[in-house]
Amino acid sequence: MERLTADEQLTLKTGAFGAVFLVSNAVPGMLAMVRESIAASGALADASGVVKEALTTGPLPQLPRDSALEIEATVLPALGRAVEILRAKSPGDVEAYRSVVLAAADRVAQAHRGVSPAEAAVIDKIRHALAEPA
Repeated sequence: MERLTADEQLTLKTGAFGAVFLVSNAVPGMLAMVRESIAASGALADASGVVKEALTTGPLPQLPRDSALEIEATVLPALGRAVEILRAKSPGDVEAYRSVVLAAADRVAQAHRGVSPAEAAVIDKIRHALAEPA
């Protein structure tokens, strides 16, 4: 395993935190956001090894706030790039990263009145972004 650079760690963090943000914003609401944040932090805390180090060290990612499309345009490529980084530097952690991100996204969706169609659609986009390239 090769050590991740600070930029690579930030890419993993941008993808993971951004995925949570996308799901949380699929159905906006202040009370829902609080419950969803707690749910996401629990899932992200389950990470281990290189993934945990990337998600718990360094600065928080800067996500755009203007529109859902801008956020998606940042987050979805970051998820794909994170998988590429891990495949190159720590192949054993690729599945762990996918699992943590999808678990966090699912917990966020479940946290407030179950998974809505909008949240399910966002989770599908996240799953696709994390998939192996063809």
